[in-house]
Amino acid sequence: MIIPKELLELDVHPIQKQPCGIDLTVASILAFKSAGTLDFDNRKRVLSACEEVPCEDGVWRLQKGAYKIVFGEYVHIPKDRAALCFPRSSLLRCGATLCGAVWDPGYEGRGESLLLVENPHGINIHKGARIAQLIFIKLVRPVSEGYEGRYKGENLNLETPKK
Repeated sequence: MIIPKELLELDVHPIQKQPCGIDLTVASILAFKSAGTLDFDNRKRVLSACEEVPCEDGVWRLQKGAYKIVFGEYVHIPKDRAALCFPRSSLLRCGATLCGAVWDPGYEGRGESLLLVENPHGINIHKGARIAQLIFIKLVRPVSEGYEGRYKGENLNLETPKK
């Protein structure tokens, strides 16, 4: 797959450019502190409260459990693309995985994902580690209206990890 020029212009280190997509790095990791609520039309939606997991000496030392990851890269998905987020195989080989989602045309921001640590010994993740790969899908035709939901422009206050 040839990655379109406009997607290569993301602020990423050359090592992050893969044949099928772009590697995403970890900017922050949060622990869940409350239940969430979902409904059909989001009128009753309540997102789970979270708090930052301490990053000591540039490393998160995570025990088995579920965490929210915030990626370091600001991403803008063009109206003629969608994207899927997958774990890097190195993450899987350490006993952890990411649960990703569809990134809609028009989305922009620093996305989030669910990190599940299944290794009974935990995992150590360095700040700025490449943890996910964002795969771009060319649509048959651009959408007329891109994503305009609650998460557009999310996490813009975070600093991009040094590469």
